[in-house]
Amino acid sequence: MLSALIAYYRVSTQRQGRSGLGLEAQRTAVAAFAKAEGLEIVSEFTEVETGKGADALDRRPKLAAALKAGRKAGASVCVAKLDRLSRDVAFISGLMAQKVPFLVAELGMQAPSFMLHIFAALAQEGRRMISERTRAGLQAARRRGVKLGNPTIGRDNKRAAMDRARELRPILKALAGQSARAIAAELNNREIATPRGLKWSAMTVIRVQRRLGIA
Repeated sequence: MLSALIAYYRVSTQRQGRSGLGLEAQRTAVAAFAKAEGLEIVSEFTEVETGKGADALDRRPKLAAALKAGRKAGASVCVAKLDRLSRDVAFISGLMAQKVPFLVAELGMQAPSFMLHIFAALAQEGRRMISERTRAGLQAARRRGVKLGNPTIGRDNKRAAMDRARELRPILKALAGQSARAIAAELNNREIATPRGLKWSAMTVIRVQRRLGIA
């Protein structure tokens, strides 16, 4: 049994605005799994990127780096949940060809890496069936004249972005006095996302500073 783990954490860009706790939850799950199984986390890689598309691995350099580290250390790559690798069966199958063992904390040690594509296939089929039922339900609702959509979603998203900006106030105040470009680079180096879950630019720093009243 391999005693070393390479931890890989991922959040998608669309959800990064509320994923600070998501990343911490992944770290906690992998750490608890490693402790329970007597394994040691020797490296950690964190990625903010979508898991969609056949070329997803090309757009996920941190996962590629985790695979490389796993091969070099003779270690397994461990994720908290299978969807942190991907929800796509073809992508999971492609990862199996990398010859690096994968472990999923949620599934435990009894789910060897060569079975992950089977779990992915089951999950993918389940999502397809849910999607079809949801689409059929929406069509039936429209025929009955039901008005669909959430008129408050824009306001809710704006409020969530402002709440996240307020959480960043202490960090931005500590970095005050540097140029906006330097602050953006530092926040990106720390893997801290913008209030809307994106990477920082100088203009984003300026906008958030103005919103918070930070000179």
